[in-house]
Amino acid sequence: MTRRTPLEWLVLAIAALTVLTGAIQMIAPRWILQLLDAERTPTTGHFFGIVGMFMVIVGGLALHALAGPSRDPKVFLWAGLQKFGASVAVGLGVVHKLFSMLALLVAGFDLLSGVLFIAYWVSIRSSIPIPGYDTR
Repeated sequence: MTRRTPLEWLVLAIAALTVLTGAIQMIAPRWILQLLDAERTPTTGHFFGIVGMFMVIVGGLALHALAGPSRDPKVFLWAGLQKFGASVAVGLGVVHKLFSMLALLVAGFDLLSGVLFIAYWVSIRSSIPIPGYDTR
């Protein structure tokens, strides 16, 4: 078993937190919407729950990739892109007054998470040989 780097531990923690918060958002979307001072209707709750489901899927995929002996770089590229997208979406929600300013903490965390996922992607991508590609 190889030792994990500090960056890998951070990515692991973020992936686990993404699964946890996504599951909470999926199960209790109206509660999360209330915390963010957002409109709580059956429609907003339904769609916020769907977003939570995708958080569980992306975070779970990253955890799954980290549990195996090899790290597929594509997983971390796409997880990072999802985090950047979430950051922009939440930030726009604040700009459009759909969420309170508290949601900027969520957007900031997603932005930082995206940076860490991409940094991890770069670190493992460069250490995995690509068939037919000479790195010399």
